[in-house]
Amino acid sequence: MRRYGRTLAAAALTATVVAGTAGWASGTAQRAVTGPPPGSAAWRADTSLGRPLPDPATASPGQVAAFFRQLTVRQKDSLARHHPLVVGNLDGVPVTLRYAANARAIRAEHSPRHERLAAPGRHILAFDPRGRGQVAEVYGDLETARHVSVVVPGADIDAATFDRAKDPYGTPAGMAASLRNATGDRTAVVAWTGYTTPVGVGLDAATGDLAEAGAGRLVRFTRGLAAVGAHEPVLFCHSYGSVVCGLAAHQVNASDIVVFGSPGMRAGDVAGLRTGARVWAAKDESDWISKVPNVEFAGLGHGADPAGSGFGARRVPASLAQGHTGYFAPGTDSLRAFAAIAQGRAMDQAMDQAMDQGRAKAQDRATARNLATAEGRTERTVR
Repeated sequence: MRRYGRTLAAAALTATVVAGTAGWASGTAQRAVTGPPPGSAAWRADTSLGRPLPDPATASPGQVAAFFRQLTVRQKDSLARHHPLVVGNLDGVPVTLRYAANARAIRAEHSPRHERLAAPGRHILAFDPRGRGQVAEVYGDLETARHVSVVVPGADIDAATFDRAKDPYGTPAGMAASLRNATGDRTAVVAWTGYTTPVGVGLDAATGDLAEAGAGRLVRFTRGLAAVGAHEPVLFCHSYGSVVCGLAAHQVNASDIVVFGSPGMRAGDVAGLRTGARVWAAKDESDWISKVPNVEFAGLGHGADPAGSGFGARRVPASLAQGHTGYFAPGTDSLRAFAAIAQGRAMDQAMDQAMDQGRAKAQDRATARNLATAEGRTERTVR
């Protein structure tokens, strides 16, 4: 009975403090945006090609890709003009056609909330204005890059906060840009806000309902990348996004799954994820997510700590990361390790180098703190 009480108390605490990027805010219940893209009814009714168009609700990304390969340039452009929201969000559609369709869809919204997404040079791979809005943006050349990564964010991220200037490394756009820069622009990185994220702290963040919906969308998205010839991606999953990745792990198309600032992956260990992908985990000591109990009880909480020794994930150094949103900050050991994983190169050596760098800088910081303390004591003695 005492053990039951402790577990119940831990689960209650989880419901109070689990969150994503924003920290200690009150939660607001969200309804997941799922199903085919907006405009699908008009798309199904379109007979302009003299044959049915692939049903967005049932056609696989591979079937979509095969259909578009049969079309002329003129036919593709016509579909993108008449059905931009479907073409722009349908996994399996050629990448450049999705960019053009989404630019058109964003301009058609006439919304100050979204207009920045249509700026020249941006490669918007998905744009869904329903709910709080979902968006995916590509950094680099997705079609030719030898290495591809996908950033899966945590709570409080939507079309409006996807690329906010405040706290840039806590946003998928900021993480993606930082990762690509750390690889010397030798990768393509997708900032993917393709699911309805929790808002603040509340039951949405403590339960797996939104993550379940997001997992299905992530699986389809990665299969869509494969359908258009993109390389198998590395997933970088932040905070509640790691719950999404955990639930998607057994079906997702990915070479590696990297979680950081994670409250859990809804699995007891790596074996429980049922994935052939390599699993990595990072957690900074200053990250407030450490205060979240790693339990799962009556649907609350997300289970074992992926960065814990018993989980079985490969540990990523993160001694220089600052707080919950500092893992991609320039100069951190975590970013250096992430860049190595993203490029699939000399991982063990890269990890060792990142750890050595982290230990050296951490020692420098400790030395500086001790020096400051000593100087303070000397000053008080003089006084």
